[in-house]
Amino acid sequence: MGRVRKVLTRPLVIAVLVVAVGGAGFGLYWFQPWKLWQNETVEEALPQAVETSAPAAVAPSETPTKPAGPQTLASGELISHEHATSGTVKLVRLADGSHIVRLENLDTSNGPDLHVWLTDAPVKEGTAGWRVFDDGKYVSLGKLKGNKGSQNYALPEEVDPARFSSVSIWCDRFDVSFGAAELARV
Repeated sequence: MGRVRKVLTRPLVIAVLVVAVGGAGFGLYWFQPWKLWQNETVEEALPQAVETSAPAAVAPSETPTKPAGPQTLASGELISHEHATSGTVKLVRLADGSHIVRLENLDTSNGPDLHVWLTDAPVKEGTAGWRVFDDGKYVSLGKLKGNKGSQNYALPEEVDPARFSSVSIWCDRFDVSFGAAELARV
């Protein structure tokens, strides 16, 4: 009887170990818990006007039609959602007419699959605001470059920034906002 029990339990033990190791590997891949202790700081300067040719002479009575440098159109302060998040978000029109979303003094947790989203959703405090940003229109501006610092994210040319009212640091893996900012026109 003891010998039969050994033979039957050995494959069961091996199967349980294989499932446990596979589950642990999948859990580590999915949650990436080590990112909670890894910070990535990115410090990008605000893009400035680039002169491609000699400036044209302007008569004293004429005024230039475009601003000489970047112009902030809207801004807001990040609030925390799933993770503690702080910093300033700015929607900026560059001298060439293109637009960027600029994150300044960003401080949030690192995480798997974080993106910067420009959205039309209202920013809500607390857990009520965690999952609202994928309910309406949004544009992913790309992966979050770093969880700390100041960074620029270009808007695609076909995107009208006036149609969007907020920015979210969005975790695609878990469909949740780490933090968000309502954009107020300036």
